[in-house]
Amino acid sequence: MRAQQKFLTFCPLCLGHCSVEVTVENGRIVEWERDIEGGFPNEPCPFTKGRAIMEITSHPERLKYPLKREGAKGEGKWKRIPWDEALDTIAARLKELKSDFGPECVALGLGEVYGMYFAFAERFASAFGTPNVATPGHLCGGPSDMAHSFTYGSPCVADNEHLSRLILIWGCNPINTSLGMRRETMRAALLEGAKLVVIDPKKIDIANRADLWIRPRPGSDGALAMGLLKVMIDERLYDENFVAQWTIGFEHLRDHTRSYSLEDVERVTWVPRQQIEELARLYACVKPAVTVAGNTLENLANAFQVCRAVSILRAISGNVNVPGGDVFFTPEGFTRPGRFMLLSKFPRKAEQTLGREYRLAMMAAFIPYQALVNAILEEKPYPIRAALFFVTNPLLTYPDANKTYRALMKLDFMVVSELFMTPTAAIADIVLPAAISPEHNKVCYWLASYGALRAYPKLIDPPGEAWPDTKIINELAKRIGLEEYFWDNDENALDAMLEPSGITFEEFKHMRMLKGKKEYKSPQEGAFRTSSGKVEIYSKALGELGYSPMPTFQEVSPTASCTEEYPLLLTNGKDEASIMSSWRHIAYMRNIKPQPVVELNPDTAQKAGLKEGDWVYIETKNGRISQKLLLNPDLDPRVVFASFGWWFPEEPSNLYGWSKSNINILTEDEPADSAIGAVLLRGIPCRVGPTSDQGGK
Repeated sequence: MRAQQKFLTFCPLCLGHCSVEVTVENGRIVEWERDIEGGFPNEPCPFTKGRAIMEITSHPERLKYPLKREGAKGEGKWKRIPWDEALDTIAARLKELKSDFGPECVALGLGEVYGMYFAFAERFASAFGTPNVATPGHLCGGPSDMAHSFTYGSPCVADNEHLSRLILIWGCNPINTSLGMRRETMRAALLEGAKLVVIDPKKIDIANRADLWIRPRPGSDGALAMGLLKVMIDERLYDENFVAQWTIGFEHLRDHTRSYSLEDVERVTWVPRQQIEELARLYACVKPAVTVAGNTLENLANAFQVCRAVSILRAISGNVNVPGGDVFFTPEGFTRPGRFMLLSKFPRKAEQTLGREYRLAMMAAFIPYQALVNAILEEKPYPIRAALFFVTNPLLTYPDANKTYRALMKLDFMVVSELFMTPTAAIADIVLPAAISPEHNKVCYWLASYGALRAYPKLIDPPGEAWPDTKIINELAKRIGLEEYFWDNDENALDAMLEPSGITFEEFKHMRMLKGKKEYKSPQEGAFRTSSGKVEIYSKALGELGYSPMPTFQEVSPTASCTEEYPLLLTNGKDEASIMSSWRHIAYMRNIKPQPVVELNPDTAQKAGLKEGDWVYIETKNGRISQKLLLNPDLDPRVVFASFGWWFPEEPSNLYGWSKSNINILTEDEPADSAIGAVLLRGIPCRVGPTSDQGGK
């Protein structure tokens, strides 16, 4: 028996990137504990999510060898093949399709927009010649990052080094599922007497200790932001000196706020006028204030302008780029994404790009999900023949899941790289076994958390013949003839990524982290990197692109309006026991949440003839699913709060029950945000009732 070895690394299972101490024995991880003494960021997960890595790395159902489909798509018949055959087959098909139809007929689908694999896949797309890389950027990160860029000239994040006097948590759950602000910083601020405000339709755990909990209508965040701006302007609570010297277009905003009343805002948001006024006064007067916003603001058909409105709130209150507020940062020591992705060498041409109408998405080098799905089905502006998917499960995570299913079934050729067999992998032509950290060396690369670059050293071997996605892409690129843009082996790319720092990955492993610089520059020192050097409330650049130069107050759209047929509003949130649709195989996670849960107010349940523990159907005009009822007296009686990303690995037939409890059976991919392609995932008219259909066994 080999002696135990202890290593320090970071947890890969969420964006917190907690520092952990890992014990390895006989090639297996046997302990995964917090690194208390290392001095690196450390967030004690309430459910210790990271400990699931022990089960993930040793799970008997991990994919271990490349598989080639035999029989019909989704039939579940596979033949094990060697890596050479798998890569040669993929390379031959891609070269043939490129020759016959052009490189743009091949698309890539990627999952979370961070990490080395993402940078590798984008680099592959550029070198191959396809601009069609579908990512969740339109629903996760893209709307807020682009809003910051058009408002301030740079993305901003919550300051984790200085204490805030007011913490505003808007549409995220930093205790259970999201780490927009580090809990240790938040805890210290609260102990020092900071005020806490939570905006969420659901009374999440941290709302129980909030000074003010705002319960808005799902999907009305933009109207609420405009209401807060109105109060701050009407009562002159904004930072007048800053606004006068360092903003562009304030007079346009002031004039617009006179066109609607707080009664209008109350009607749209369901938030009482008194609460809107109380929040605006708190936020404007208790400084510094930090805003921790989540994907809720980005899962709307007007997501970009909602995020713009929140960006303007930060600015006119004087809470941007100040200690304890929302700050700009410069990531240290790595090759910038655009350069690594070869975007300058191979510019993506608008006329070749799917979803070219979403101009801000094009600027960020991705296409929205629906642009890919619609192009496959309609063959407009041209047919998509093949797709390669990495770290993503489109049947569960793309809106309008039935439409997505039809599209994927239509593809001539489809490749999926995965850790486990999933509903999406089950309809592929070739499935490739992937490795996870800590089964390979990795740099946490994609602008990493708060601008910090982290080293993830390899600690154990992957199961069977599993490869990291970076190796898969690197080897495939060489077979296609793109070797001049890739490396002899994928690990050489780690040194290339770190080249600006002047260190190698071997050296970086011992340093563990390169921390980005927070920039508390004054406006005079060039804090705002807009063309004017100021905060652009009214953006001429947006106007020139054909979009509204300024966010405006909006009434509820017809698609989000309740009717007699669909009298309730559906929303959802992330599970603390999973990441999107991942880890349904993992007993450790399933024990925390064994089944998909839908939450209803007890009065709503009683009217529908439902009791706790019943299976409930949830129906929209797009489809019907079932989830298990949990009563929640804090929910508005008009709201249905459902679980996201559910499928059932224990049901191998029928694609693992992919459509039984999958909330994206209920969603649609239109209308979409005209700037970036976000769609309505929060605040969808629905109805509920009893059902005998159960989500899983």
